[in-house]
Amino acid sequence: MIWPTAVTLAAAVPVALLIDHLLGEPSARWHPVVWMGHALGWAGKRVAPLAGQAPEGRDLKSFWLSALVWCALFAITGWIALVLQWALLQLPGWWAAVGLGLCLKPLLAWRMLRSEVLAVEAALGQSLGAGRKRLSWLVSRDVSALTESQVRESAIESLAENLNDSVVAPLFWFAVAGLPGAAMYRLANTADAMWGYRTVRGGRQWEWAGKWAARADDVLNWLPARLCGLVLAACGGVQVLRALPGQARLTPSPNGGWPMAAMALALGVRLGKPGVYALNAGGREPESADVGQAVGRCQQLLWVVLAAAAAGLVGVVVATEAASAFMPVAMGALP
Repeated sequence: MIWPTAVTLAAAVPVALLIDHLLGEPSARWHPVVWMGHALGWAGKRVAPLAGQAPEGRDLKSFWLSALVWCALFAITGWIALVLQWALLQLPGWWAAVGLGLCLKPLLAWRMLRSEVLAVEAALGQSLGAGRKRLSWLVSRDVSALTESQVRESAIESLAENLNDSVVAPLFWFAVAGLPGAAMYRLANTADAMWGYRTVRGGRQWEWAGKWAARADDVLNWLPARLCGLVLAACGGVQVLRALPGQARLTPSPNGGWPMAAMALALGVRLGKPGVYALNAGGREPESADVGQAVGRCQQLLWVVLAAAAAGLVGVVVATEAASAFMPVAMGALP
C-alpha cells in the first residue's frame, strides 16, 4: 500500500541521520559502498586499456564496453536494493523504518565528512606541512605547494561539494526512488570517482573508458547540486541567492560549483583552485573560524532535510487519515 510505504520511507531518513551521528561509518567489511568500489575496481581493469596499449583518437570500444558494464552494475545494485527494501517493508510498523534507516545510513556520510574537514584545520594548528598532509586524505589535487589559506580553501570546497555527493544527493534519490534510488546513485558516484578521469590513472587510460561514468554522475547530480547550493545560499540572504548562478558557472564542473559558490558567498570568503577558477574573488581569505562556520552552514542544511522529512511524514499521515475517512463516505454514495 502506497501510504504506509511513504510513511516508512519518510521515517527512515531521521533514523539514518541519527545512526550516522551516533555511530558513523560501518566497518569496511560490511560497507556497501566499499563493495561497490571492489566491483568497480575489478571491472575497471577489464574496460580501461593499459596506458601503453590505448589506441590514439577515439576509443569507442572502451567507451561502449565501460558503458555496458556500468549499466549492468547499476541495474544489479538497484535490483538488490529493491529486493531488500521489499523485504524490510514486510516488517511491522517502525521496525521497517529502522531497517530501512540502517540500510540507508551507509549510503550517506555526514559525520565522517565533518570530522575529516575539522581534522584538516586541527592539523593546520600544528604546522602547514601537517595541514597539507591531512588535506591530501580529502582531495585528489597536488597539495605540496598550497599556502595555509589555500589549504583552508580546499578543505571548505571539499566540504561543500561532498555535502552534496555524500548527503544531499543520496537523500534526494532516496526520496525519488527509495532505497534503490539511493543505492544506484551511490554506485554512479563511486564509478565517477574511480573511472571518471581524462588522463592516465593507475596505469590505465580512462579518457574514453571513464566518459560514460562521468557524464552519468553529472546527470544524476544536476538537480541535487542546485538544491544543495540554493539551501546553503538561502542561509546567506537574498544577495547571496542572486549572485549564486553566475558564480557557480565559473567552475569546470557543471554541478560542483553550486554548493562551493554558495559556501563562498555565504561565508564572504574567496574559494578557488589556483590557475583554474576563483569563487567570490573579491572575498577575503578564509580564516580558522571560517572552517567551523562552514560546518555550521552544512549542519543547518541537515536540519532543513530533517524538517522536510518530518513535513512529508506528517503530510502522508494526514492524507492517509483523510482518505480513510473519505472512502467509506464515497463508497456509501455509490448506487
